[in-house]
Amino acid sequence: MELPFAESYKIKMVEPIRRSTREQREQWIKEANYNLFKLRSEYVFIDLLTDSGTGAMSDRQWSEMMLGDESYAGASSYFKMKDTIREILGFEYFLPAHQGRAAENVLFSALVKAGDVVPGNSHFDTTKGHIEFRKAKAIDCTIDEAFDTKIYHPFKGNIDLNKLEEMLQKHPKEKIPFIVVTITCNSSGGQPVSMENLKSVKQMAEKYGIFVVFDSARFAENAYFIKTREAGYENKSIREIVLEMFSYSDAMTMSSKKDAIVNMGGFSAMRSKELFDKASVFSIMFEGYITYGGMSGRDMNALAQGLREGTEFDYLETRIGQVAYLGQRLVDFGVPVQQPFGGHAIFVDAKRFLPQMPKEQFQAQSLAVELYLESGVRGVEIGAILADRDPETRENRFPALELLRLTIPRRVYTNNHMDYVATALANVYERRNTISTGLKIVNEAPIMRHFTVDLERV
Repeated sequence: MELPFAESYKIKMVEPIRRSTREQREQWIKEANYNLFKLRSEYVFIDLLTDSGTGAMSDRQWSEMMLGDESYAGASSYFKMKDTIREILGFEYFLPAHQGRAAENVLFSALVKAGDVVPGNSHFDTTKGHIEFRKAKAIDCTIDEAFDTKIYHPFKGNIDLNKLEEMLQKHPKEKIPFIVVTITCNSSGGQPVSMENLKSVKQMAEKYGIFVVFDSARFAENAYFIKTREAGYENKSIREIVLEMFSYSDAMTMSSKKDAIVNMGGFSAMRSKELFDKASVFSIMFEGYITYGGMSGRDMNALAQGLREGTEFDYLETRIGQVAYLGQRLVDFGVPVQQPFGGHAIFVDAKRFLPQMPKEQFQAQSLAVELYLESGVRGVEIGAILADRDPETRENRFPALELLRLTIPRRVYTNNHMDYVATALANVYERRNTISTGLKIVNEAPIMRHFTVDLERV
């Protein structure tokens, strides 16, 4: 008899979570102006808002925190992180930052200027925000298959090479500071990019004399999908795949709160000493001295250890397997989701879930509110609210995908929790025809509004 699958870890400490009544949740979400970011965490039963900084660190990571060197300059923790990045990712130069958007701020300050265009695969919110804040433009070159949740494609995060070349031919290279490749591609549903595509993008970039930058928050999950879906990589280790992946990039940013499984931390890395020197100025201005960059020594130690654990196949199989478990439960209930399942989250297709609701009433956000009211489960909208307004026309942008993201923290919840989430959403799906009106915006920030937006029911 074949042995069943079992998690690659055991639980050493637990944290209580508390249920609430629907009446309480109705009051709480109204007080939060129907923005799930504004809910107090104790008002949430199962929190699937994000996998960023919400994972459970290991005993070895906690041990490393006790060894943190808090020296202002030249701390041993910096060199431990430097050696780990060189070994696992292959970059000689790096700058610590307190999280991914800070790393973007440092690197983009050195590279992006007004009037530039930055092609990529469905830029995520902070990436696009940093580009547009600098009066530049993000251009999406993702393959068309990514925008149909019913189509199966093993690498829906891929860049369409024809779209990319057309864009590179249209604009002078002086206006294209780099091509950004997000691995995995969050905005298209946590979808991976194939090694073949990474290599082809790099070859095209070299043809036109342009940098390639990886947004690498979930690079290890991307490597797992390459190993399990792409011919020729099934017998390679995750770390061998990771080294090849990054060989096709000139620089990278990383929110280490994802695949390095830490509560806070990030970095940018690059091959060019010239770029390192230029970016170092902005690191010192915005983050801190170049050997700590907004991070404590203990966090740098935990990050270095997390990079090692996050690139172990057994861990990735457990983590991605739980995401797939939730996805399959939802499919069994008939709930429309992006397929194949992503690495860090299940993305529910709100357009197919609530086709009767006008897009102007924010289907995914409305669905997220309904799920919270049903169960106390907090998800997050990846749709029109996150897409923001066009910086020139100030009209709402309505993306091809309108998604509710159910993001699973690492090593935190059991499959019983996944069953609860799936059943709760199935209950909402059963009464979906009674949900005809959604939400409208009453107050919003000029950029990256989704974090602080105030809404009310239509």
